[in-house]
Formats: sequence, structure tokens, C-alpha cells
Amino acid sequence: MKTVVPFARARETALYGSKAVGLGDAARQRLPVPPGVALSGDLVEAVASGEEKAIGKLAKAIAALPAPFAVRSSAVDEDGAAASFAGQHLTLLNVHTAADVPGAVRDVWWSANSDSAITYRQRVGLFTRPSVGVVVQTLLDPAVAGVMFTEHPVTGADDRLIEASWGLGEAVVAGLVVPDQFRLDRSGRVLERKAGRKRIAIRSLPNGGTFEQRVPPDKVTQLSLDDAQLAALGELALACEKVYGPRRDSEWAFQDGRLYLLQCRAVTTGKARSEALPPGPPPRDPVAALQRVQLFADMDRRQAEQIARLLKERPFRKGETVILEGSGGAAFFLIASGEATVSRKGIEVATLGPGDHFGEIALIDGGPRSATVTAATDLVCYGLTFWEFRPLVERNGTIGWKILQALAKRLRAAEQG
Repeated sequence: MKTVVPFARARETALYGSKAVGLGDAARQRLPVPPGVALSGDLVEAVASGEEKAIGKLAKAIAALPAPFAVRSSAVDEDGAAASFAGQHLTLLNVHTAADVPGAVRDVWWSANSDSAITYRQRVGLFTRPSVGVVVQTLLDPAVAGVMFTEHPVTGADDRLIEASWGLGEAVVAGLVVPDQFRLDRSGRVLERKAGRKRIAIRSLPNGGTFEQRVPPDKVTQLSLDDAQLAALGELALACEKVYGPRRDSEWAFQDGRLYLLQCRAVTTGKARSEALPPGPPPRDPVAALQRVQLFADMDRRQAEQIARLLKERPFRKGETVILEGSGGAAFFLIASGEATVSRKGIEVATLGPGDHFGEIALIDGGPRSATVTAATDLVCYGLTFWEFRPLVERNGTIGWKILQALAKRLRAAEQG
């Protein structure tokens, strides 16, 4: 069911993911969450595939939301007790206009299918196709923001631990500052104040994205929260426990003197990293290039078109690692524009350009990568994941047989070499 709903109507974790449903719980209980919408996993995949109907549905849903936006992952198995996926799935801040949101949604979808996320899935025994819900919220421009644990995450003490810094909370979440720390008891009484060293603040750029603003020297060690703000956070902790239960990890922000709850989840040990990706060029027809891939070389154009329809565009910045030697992989890539270098054990062995490809064996076994591929320039690829490729092969015996023949040729060549 390809749906996008306001937070208050996001109730089904299997559709929207735990983060979206958590925000839905907050909205239904009238906790102070910024306005936003939840996208179901299948709608996210459709948007990532460039389906016009899905993109139109998304555009209609966010038309009334004030810009700019924060676009965050809400995968079905994310932020759970068994696996947090902290640092694996993308958050994009200051997505400047509604027209930029579909591209941000596509990038979040790809982050759940990245090598690092696949490796994590293999390690925690969740090597299954990810269902990637997404939340789109109005982005705040806070004076101060951070995180709060309703139980001390290290000692287990029945205290509220608050970490705070100037500007957007990503400075705290991504570990870019030494934040101020505060401890409260359950009644809201302040037990400890400890000034950090907040040398930068993450701020929004006028045309999208964020930057690191240097904090004036007199504010680097100045406490960022006063007694009234700490009291408000103590009350928010009680409200979160009432709605969600104990041991909560929340992100919050103060804008224009008002406290907002950004998300609330079970206590975990990691945090997400924010990273914006540049837009790619207009899509090109990849079918001819796909037929040059050895694994697909014997397929006729109709069969190649069946596979090409599953491809999704993915951009990388210059210097970004596309795949990493030794990591788990579940995606094959075909270069649309730009160049990439291939290295094994730290030694560069090849340069790839438009029409070249890599990672096709991951479509079959999801095994470890045999090389590292790095974007030598800004790079745009078409990607295909194991999760999409396998059902196609299972439904189409002719395609499966031709892949077996291609693999047999590779094996014979290796034996003769």
C-alpha cells in the first residue's frame, strides 16, 4: 500500500517504521512535534524509482508543510532493541524546497541498501530486504538543541541525562562538539551542570544544506540551557515515559523559546550521521550499457529492459567510498557519469568510467566485496539491489538460465587462466 499520511495517522510499524509511528504517538498525545508526514516503505521505493504517480502523491502531502525540511529514515527494523542501525541510515537536513524532497527520499532509500548497512544487517542476523519508511518534517532553526536520555545510558541510574549545544542538534548527534551535560532527577531537580566546549554550531544555509558556524569565544563554554529550559525538558521526559515507556532516547530543540520533540526511541548507543548528496544529471537509458555487462550480455533487449526497470539512480561525491573491500554487499552499480577508481589491499588497479560496472556478484550471493571503489569525480550510478533482482530471476526462468550460462563462462575462463 503506497501511502503518505500526517504523523497523527501513522500507526502501523510494518508500513511506516518505528520512528514514524513514534512521532505519530507523540502527535496523537499532543506532544510538541514539528509538523510532518510519514511515507510507507513501498511509496519510498516508488519515489526512489522515479515513479511520477508516487512523486505526485508525495508532493501533494507536503504542499502545506512549511519549508525547509528534514528528511529522515524510518526503516521497519530500525531503532529496535535488537538492532539500532545507528549511523547506517541517512538523515538529510535543510532540504530547501518541496521539489528537492523526492531526491532526498531516494538518498535515504539508498542508505539502507549501502554496503555499510548490509554489513550491519549480516552481523546482526537481519539480512533481509529492508522496508524503508521515511519521515519528512519541517526543519526548525533552533537556538539550542540536543539529546536526552530518561535513564542514564552508561550507569543505568534513574536520572535524566541531557546533552546540549548551540544550533541544530546534529552537532551533538554527530559528535562534532563536546556538549554541555546536565543531570536531573525524576522530579526535575538539577543534580549536575557541566559545561562543554561548543566551538561550532550547525546552521542552515539559505539555499539548502548546512554549514559549521564558528561559535563566539564567550559562548564556547557558556551553559546553553537555563533553569526554565531544564524544567521544560524534565516535564518532556515524564511525558515521553508516559507515552512510550521507560528508557527513552529523545532528540529535542528550542526555537523561539518553545521546546520541540524531534524523535523518541528506545535507548541505543549510537547516533545517526547527517550527510547531503548532490543531485545527479537527468536519467539516461541504461539498457545498452547493461547489455555490456558480462552477467547480462546474452540477454535480448526485452530481458535487459526488465532488469533496467529496477535500476535506481544514485549519486556519490568526489572522494566518497562507493563499496569497501571486505564489506557485505547487496547492490550492483552501472556508471552513468563520472569516474571511479578500483583498489585492492590499498593498491589502485583500475579506473572506471561511464558504461563500466562493478558489484554484480553481490546480486547473487550477497558476499563480501572483493575490492574498494572510490568516486574519483562526482559520480552518478544506476544501482540494482539483491532484494529486487532475486524475485525477477525467480519469476523468469529464461533470465535465470542465461545468468547461469554467463557464470559458467566466467568459471571456465578462470579455470583455463
